[in-house]
Amino acid sequence: METIQNYIGGKFQSAYSDGTIDVYNPAKGEVYATCPNSDKTDMETAIKAAAAAFPAWSQLSVDQRSNYLMEISTRISAQLEELAMAESIDNGKPLWLAKRVDIPRAAANMKFFGSAITQFASESHEMVGHAINYTLRSPLGVVGCISPWNLPLYLFTWKIAPALAAGNTVVAKPSEVTPMTAYLFSKIVDEVGLPAGVLNIVHGLGHQTAAVLSSHPTVKAVSFTGSTRVGAEIARTAAPLFKKYSLEMGGKNPNIIFDDCNYEKALQTTVNSSFANQGQICLCGSKIFVQRGIYKKFKADLVALANKRTVGDPLHADTRMGAIVSKTQFDKVLSHVEIAKGEGGHILCGGQAVQPVGFEKGWFIAPTVIEGLEPYCQTNKDEIFGPVVSIMPFDTEEEVLQLANDNDYGLSMTLWTENLSRAHRMAAQLEAGILWVNTWLVRDLRTPFGGMKNSGVGREGGFDALKFFTEQKNVCIAYGK
Repeated sequence: METIQNYIGGKFQSAYSDGTIDVYNPAKGEVYATCPNSDKTDMETAIKAAAAAFPAWSQLSVDQRSNYLMEISTRISAQLEELAMAESIDNGKPLWLAKRVDIPRAAANMKFFGSAITQFASESHEMVGHAINYTLRSPLGVVGCISPWNLPLYLFTWKIAPALAAGNTVVAKPSEVTPMTAYLFSKIVDEVGLPAGVLNIVHGLGHQTAAVLSSHPTVKAVSFTGSTRVGAEIARTAAPLFKKYSLEMGGKNPNIIFDDCNYEKALQTTVNSSFANQGQICLCGSKIFVQRGIYKKFKADLVALANKRTVGDPLHADTRMGAIVSKTQFDKVLSHVEIAKGEGGHILCGGQAVQPVGFEKGWFIAPTVIEGLEPYCQTNKDEIFGPVVSIMPFDTEEEVLQLANDNDYGLSMTLWTENLSRAHRMAAQLEAGILWVNTWLVRDLRTPFGGMKNSGVGREGGFDALKFFTEQKNVCIAYGK
């Protein structure tokens, strides 16, 4: 039984209450670790430690802060095997996926922002013959970073890296469902010798811990990734306090497939975008619109490939889909399948729990494709966040544009067409923060990331993240006679 600890003020410690939360291995449905059940007292201590560390950290040179982030990145890469194994056991995702995506991306996040801060330049505007204006960007102070359970270390570092690079001190709250790699990350940070209090990691339930970050006057900004419901609560609390907040929330992402697409590439990528990480990625495509000319063939081929995906032991190299992250999420996904049936949906494949040999107590669900649903039914509106997709035909560009945009969410969309003019027309009109054309999940860390509508507020990534974690000040110097 592994015991996870908080990391506050450069020290590892239990919750002040000594309370703990059970941490489950989703593939086995068994408790394998505990993490602190922290509360307001622990958060107050972490915020005080961060506030005390801010003056010295913010006064370090850009190169000094960059060097810390670069060293952390190097150590993440060096511990790839250990971190990937921990992520797989903690989250239920296939080990090969954690090795290929999650842990390398965590290292890349630290490296990218360690480099980006050295290129983050001030702006100047000359009023010829009269004055010159220049803009200073200063760190905010103590900031809060709240990350989700689906990509634990990947998204944890995505927030922490730019916050630290910009000169802020951080109180970070990882998901209590998947706390292990955040704990291992705190050990890396400690070994690197990051000054005490610069990064504080507090484990616990959101309503007892993360909520403190939104309301505490010392915390100047909150960066959150998670559900729309919790994001709305953060906004309600933070906005009246004039606190900065960035909210990356849910998605109900359409895949739009025209009959002039590169068929094989569109098919293979759609299978991946539907079921990668058990469908537990906010960018997964969950509504598949296929032009009628290829609809029957595409549907049949999609179902055939979905049925071939091996569901089972996350540590096995041949496994394509691991376990759902928790019993709560497992039950939620299956309940949505029942809702879909009640709405007239026809289950083309999947739709049920799977019990792999040796993992009968684990939380596995077969990849599920549903046909026959009305475009605006509950199943096509709610974010299910599991290996469940619906498939529907369409006829015209105008029709599918309306179907895709009539959506409470606006995080990402994927468009498949070889018609260049159509691609540009659609790109200009589709209402999403990210549009992939003839690809999916290709990410350049320099580009803005975020969504519209119920998918969030603000953008992360590149200089957008560094701008979020800094305050602007314009200085005007008159030099005219």
